[in-house]
Parts: sequence; C-alpha cells; structure tokens
Amino acid sequence: MELLNEGYEIICVDNCYNSSPDVLNRIEKITSKKVKFYHDDILDAAALKRIFSENKVDAVIHFAGLKAVGESVSIPLQYYHNNISGTLVLCQAMKDANVKNIVFSSSATVYGLPKSLPIQENFPLSATNPYGQTKLMIEQILQDLYVSDPGWSISILRYFNPVGAHKSGLIGEAPKGIPNNLMPYVTQVATGKLPQLKIFGNDYPTPDGTGVRDYIHVSDLASGHSAALKRVLSQTGIDVYNLGTGKGNSVLELLHAFEKASGRKIPYEFVPRRSGDIASCYADPTKAKKELHWETTRDLNEMCEDSWRWQSQSSGKTSD
Repeated sequence: MELLNEGYEIICVDNCYNSSPDVLNRIEKITSKKVKFYHDDILDAAALKRIFSENKVDAVIHFAGLKAVGESVSIPLQYYHNNISGTLVLCQAMKDANVKNIVFSSSATVYGLPKSLPIQENFPLSATNPYGQTKLMIEQILQDLYVSDPGWSISILRYFNPVGAHKSGLIGEAPKGIPNNLMPYVTQVATGKLPQLKIFGNDYPTPDGTGVRDYIHVSDLASGHSAALKRVLSQTGIDVYNLGTGKGNSVLELLHAFEKASGRKIPYEFVPRRSGDIASCYADPTKAKKELHWETTRDLNEMCEDSWRWQSQSSGKTSD
C-alpha cells in the first residue's frame, strides 16, 4: 500500500502458502487501487518467464520465503529448497528479462551471535539456524551476482522483528495453523483461540530473563522498502541496510504493552529455550537514516494497539 499510495503500479506474485488472495480486496478498499495478481510460485521458472514477458517490470521486491526460526530447525531441507532455489530461479528470470533492480528482504538472523549491541551492517556474519543460513546464502548470491555484472542495483534489507498491522484494522498477520511468531500468538491468546502463550526461555542474560528484540512496526518497514526502491531505481550498486528502531524490548515488555493496549490479561508459561535463539538483538539504523532518509516513527505501544485492532475487528482470515 505504501507503494500504491506513491503512484507505483504493483504486480504481486504469491503461492498463498501462508496467506490469502483476499488481502487484495482489502488493499483495494483502503487505497481504491487494484493490484495485478499472479497465483504462482517463484520456484516455477516457466511461470516467472511468463510474468516477466507479460509485464514491463522496472524492479523486484523479493519477499518470498519461509521465515520461522524454530520451524527451520525442524524442516531444514524445505527451507533450503524453497528460499535458496526460489531466489536462484527468480534471479535467472530477472536476468533473462534484463531486469536488474532488486530489493531483498533479508534478516537480522544473519548476524548470528552479535559481538556487541547495537548491531551495525559491517559486523561479522554467521547464522544459528537454517532460516538464517538461507538469508546469509542469498545475500552471498546477490553479492556474487553484482560482481559478475555491475549493472545490477541491489538493496539488501536486514529486518529486525516486524509486528503490528495496518492502522485501518483491515490488514494484519493471520498465519495458517499455530503461529510461529510472537505477536500473532499473543493476539490469538487474547481472543481465546489459543489457551496461553509459551515464552521460550526466562534465563537469558537480559533484564527480565526473556529474549530482547528490536520490534519494528510493519508500516515503518513498508516505508523502508519504498525508500530502498527509490535507491535501486536511481543508481547501480549493492548496499545493505538494517531496518529496526535501534531499541530492544523483551518478550515480557511486549506482553505487558499488549495487555495495556487490549485491556486483556495474557496467560503465559515459561518453557525451555528454542534451538537457534539468541539472548538480545537490536539494530543500529544509522546507515538507513543517512542514505535512505528513513527512520521509524511508531513505538511499541502503537504496534500493540494496531495488532489488537486487526485481531479484534477483523475475521483474522487474511494476512498481509
């Protein structure tokens, strides 16, 4: 919606593995604009070739991928196949169509166990789980692609922890099955869909023992993509940017902020740590502010308020 409001024409490709095409109707309701939609998979080379041949594409924003840390530990082969093979197929299709501008959704998981906080883009890279490994490998693929042809323009966006929903309450996160991410799990406990929240670990070296993360509102994240798109359309090169607030909040801090926003008590229990999780992770977003002229404007309270509005006012059947 951020891009639609700025006048871009959008083509959406999604296999709807963990989403619903009904979101397009909600986008149209909010923006009064239609999005051209293809129900296809980026692993399907023939489908991508057809899509690029049917449309004049100036740039690609690559969101497609499986994205749950815990799940990736359980089914690593599916993650490696989907995320890496899908990217290879997409990049080949772009190359064949002479489309060389791409914004890639990476992740703060590529920093592994950070040497210090806040995390800067030039920190050493590693990964503690298969999901993070796929993002790290894709970043390397894109680096090598640029080295092979400096005509490419690539922005790699390292997300921290996106939460929240659109202010309208019409679009938010509604994963199929049991949520893998914290905020949708909390919202489903609040509505009674799930009995209680499981907090993975209360013995981390953090102020309250629970994991600390840099939670960023999805609307701030969307504006970061708009800023990165402007950059890739205006110059060649490859750049990496942290997209985060620069502040860490613990799981319990988020939980209490959500209780305040919703007026509901969230029952929870502590369970053992998950494999692949780290204690603390938050960004230094200085580079994005300097080069993309972007920074976050929404705090944790607003993230929780918007998440609750989405969960309580909508059917919860449509994800963004």
